[in-house]
Amino acid sequence: MATFTKAWWKEEVIYQIYPRSFKDSNGDGIGDLRGIISKLDYLADLGVDIIWLSPIYESPNDDNGYDISDYYKIHPEFGTMADFDELLAGLHERGMRLIMDVVFNHSSDEHKWFEASRQSKYNPYRDYYFWKPGKNGGPPNNWKSFFGGSAWEYDATTEEYYLHLFTKKQPDLNWENPKVREGIYEIVKFWLDKGIDGFRMDVIPLISKRLDFADSPYEALNETIEKIYSNGPKVHQYINEMYEKVLKHYDIMTVGEGPGISKEVGLNYVGHDRGELNMIFHLDHMFLGHGPLGKFDPVPYSWQDVKDLINDWDAAMGRSGWISVFLDNHDFPRLVSRFGNDKEYRLESAKLLAMMVLTLRGTPCIYQGSELGMSNVHFDSIEDYRDIETHNYYKEFTERGLSPEAFLELVHENGRDNVRTPMQWDDSEHAGFTTGTPWIKANPNYIEINSEKVLADKNSIYYFYQKFLAYRKQTKTLIYGAYEPIATESDKLFVYRRKDKEADLVIVLNHSDLVESCNIDLSEYRLEIQNLENKMAQVLLPWEARLYRKL
Repeated sequence: MATFTKAWWKEEVIYQIYPRSFKDSNGDGIGDLRGIISKLDYLADLGVDIIWLSPIYESPNDDNGYDISDYYKIHPEFGTMADFDELLAGLHERGMRLIMDVVFNHSSDEHKWFEASRQSKYNPYRDYYFWKPGKNGGPPNNWKSFFGGSAWEYDATTEEYYLHLFTKKQPDLNWENPKVREGIYEIVKFWLDKGIDGFRMDVIPLISKRLDFADSPYEALNETIEKIYSNGPKVHQYINEMYEKVLKHYDIMTVGEGPGISKEVGLNYVGHDRGELNMIFHLDHMFLGHGPLGKFDPVPYSWQDVKDLINDWDAAMGRSGWISVFLDNHDFPRLVSRFGNDKEYRLESAKLLAMMVLTLRGTPCIYQGSELGMSNVHFDSIEDYRDIETHNYYKEFTERGLSPEAFLELVHENGRDNVRTPMQWDDSEHAGFTTGTPWIKANPNYIEINSEKVLADKNSIYYFYQKFLAYRKQTKTLIYGAYEPIATESDKLFVYRRKDKEADLVIVLNHSDLVESCNIDLSEYRLEIQNLENKMAQVLLPWEARLYRKL
């Protein structure tokens, strides 16, 4: 039977806050630190432990803060360093922790390093980034940006191209340069010395480049990401160096976002003896349904595909590795819209997905608003969307001949702004998020779906999360117990066991709009938690979720 090394970051639950959209305290339409401070008791009452803040550093906001111009400063629209210190203290006073989102694959083009780098080919900061001459009158190679178009931008000052795997205002940092690495480690130390509890590291497997810069032979963007951009030749050397020089000297958690990290190489990042990261967010399940051109080029996938990925990843991690379990975040659609039924069975499916996230092996991560059952937004006009990725692909796809209406349907399913609309606090104007004009419009369904309404309903999704979070704290089997998938006749059912010497638990999930039969013998088990009132032992209603404990 599997046994795992114990650690606080395995036992606690992460709640991601997208600060721009969480709560605005001063009426400028942008969420801020004081807005978060005003909701700390709400978070404590829910029962989450670790708050993950998306970037709050100084930034031109080309990619909503993932383009950092000064890693040492708080962006004024979010508040001051004094506000940050108060937030950190407030979380610690309530027994919660704070992890910061950091972006070290690239900086903003307005960072002082890049501003110097682009001045001349002989500037001391030139090789802080990747500069190359063009080829055959165009970019150095055929690499594509994650956000559409070429990954190279021509700069007339020195008549060369610089690499940007994301937007052209996000030039990639050159980790080959030891001065870059030392500068990054100083940033890491600065925030850890302030008392934060760890980092979520954005696109960390991309930091080591294949320096021949050969053309990608792959048509599919996701294949290029895995085989060209990610898992570069020195990525583990660099992460280990950061661990040895800084990270290991603090009692913290590190989680790496893992585009391109397959289950075959996952342990190279998180194996318990690697001296690298504590856990990763792998993205295999989030990339399901993405065609050769990415998320706006959909292809079919099934619930069985999701289950297979979960099972394969758990087997790949074994006793040594650890992942974070999530079904949505700031980059992907709302979980109830993507993996549930956000119409007829929104309440039931949101609870089922909550049970799933909180019972799989790994550290759960809840995205803001999931506890309310917030869903995707269907804006009628591209002008209502703010995400640069959406706008870039809108231009690219419509130029190829796709109608604007057809592209918007794709955005309704997979656009990143689905999860970036304001947190829905009440049914007042702008969902109680701001007294001003919000930076992006609220989802119109805030009249029906909001915190005030949810907190008044004892059968709500919020209280299901609260109940299950408390249960998970008392049930270490859900943390350290072995994971075992249980075969079923229906691919719509997801059944698995979590077991150790303390308890034997079976989780039964009906991921469908249909009534399903469950022919598994659970006569020796007691039903402990379910999301629906149903006394038929071997019949599961649509989106029914149950947790059993062996007697």
